Amino acid sequence: MAVATDPAASPEPDDTFQPAVSHKESPPEFTVMPIVVGSLLGIIFAASSLYLVLKVGMTVSASIPVAVVAITLSRFLWKRSGQKSILQNNIVQTAGSAGESIAFGVGVTMPALLLLGYDMTLSRVMVVSLLGGCLGILAMIPLRRVLIVRLHRELAYPEGRACAMVLRAGETETGSQPAEHGEPRAEQKKGGGSLAVFGGFALAFIHKVVTEGMALLVSTVKLPLKVVHKTAVFANEMASELLGVGYIIGLRTSAIMMAGAFLGYLVIIPLLSYIGSNSDFPVPPGDKLISEMSTKELRDNYLLFVGAGCVATAGIISMLRTLPMIVRSVVDMAKGSKGGGEGATDVKRTERDMSLRTVLIGSAALLVVLAGFLFMETSGKTASPILAGIGGALLVVVFGFLFVTVSSRLTGEIGSSSNPISGMTVATLTMTCLIFLALGWTSSIERVLALSIAAVVCVAASNGGTTAQSLKTGHLLGAT
Repeated sequence: MAVATDPAASPEPDDTFQPAVSHKESPPEFTVMPIVVGSLLGIIFAASSLYLVLKVGMTVSASIPVAVVAITLSRFLWKRSGQKSILQNNIVQTAGSAGESIAFGVGVTMPALLLLGYDMTLSRVMVVSLLGGCLGILAMIPLRRVLIVRLHRELAYPEGRACAMVLRAGETETGSQPAEHGEPRAEQKKGGGSLAVFGGFALAFIHKVVTEGMALLVSTVKLPLKVVHKTAVFANEMASELLGVGYIIGLRTSAIMMAGAFLGYLVIIPLLSYIGSNSDFPVPPGDKLISEMSTKELRDNYLLFVGAGCVATAGIISMLRTLPMIVRSVVDMAKGSKGGGEGATDVKRTERDMSLRTVLIGSAALLVVLAGFLFMETSGKTASPILAGIGGALLVVVFGFLFVTVSSRLTGEIGSSSNPISGMTVATLTMTCLIFLALGWTSSIERVLALSIAAVVCVAASNGGTTAQSLKTGHLLGAT
């Protein structure tokens, strides 16, 4: 669940922060070649991420590998044109990492259609991906000034900072490195940061080969704690990517995550097993007696829903706490969108936001397309397809903006790889099904409708968190 950080602790932008590229400079950034290269890398990493999520149910952020590839390709593609800049490499990693986040959202939701007996058509997957991706971006835009700028010192955004470090390390000239938590940038020697970053890659690669490729070392250790309860388990996974994320997010947030794991596996699961041991019938959603369930079965059937409820509750609290700052951000966007308005021409290059008018028009268009898509999904199969389309679109927008806010903030605290998108998806699906149950919508097509709503929200939350990381990278580098 979200860390209770006071959003009012840093209400204004940090004036001491200096990006790698000054706002007074105007290097090439949003050009054709980085967009094309980033899109191709996004397709490649989306395919690999989709395979990983279908195989093990999780994936890791692709932003750092994409950034490394971007550095390599930039030396051969657009450096010869004399227009190479670090901001172009940032565009490549932004576009490439978006593919991974969308693939994750699709991979954890769309296969459920097959389990319900429906065909997972290409058109449905494309529409869910497109609508969810657009919703994640549109919902994140008003949060940029709040989460990325005003809370610069409070939210680490580990992958975003790591990407900035990688891109800076890839520069061949002596330059300035974005410092940790908004401190003034410090000069680094040529190649010093690059040696450290790529040395870390080499160590992680060797560790993966030794543990998973050659199986010379065991990466996961499980220790049953029968002295506590027969279902209590202490498990530890020595993963290089998780060690890196833990180092970046710091001791406090890492300790909170570990406390959650201890609470779940050493308190809640043994308590569930003890309370349900005398039950002579299965307790839904489980399909067998609690006394016969293993630790994994108790987690999948009960603990997962407890976690989803915690995520949803923390999300609502987080949204309420940051609501005043979100309103201020929207007001700032409204002032900046007035052509010829006061200060309209004085906005720094690094503070240029998409106009509020564009966000509102895009949101309205997205709402119409969502309603049309859900109407077509239910037309001729339910008694009220119009109500299903409009109501479903409203649920997508409400849950989407809620969980994009949660996801964008959580990625700043614990990183994209640890972001509980599955918990947000379960919470969305559970609340949607409760609403449908109250309306008497219990047919098979309504189940597909609920799943479609959850799928769009899942993609939106996943892409919103990745977008937040990319915006953090851009903020550190001095991008628009």
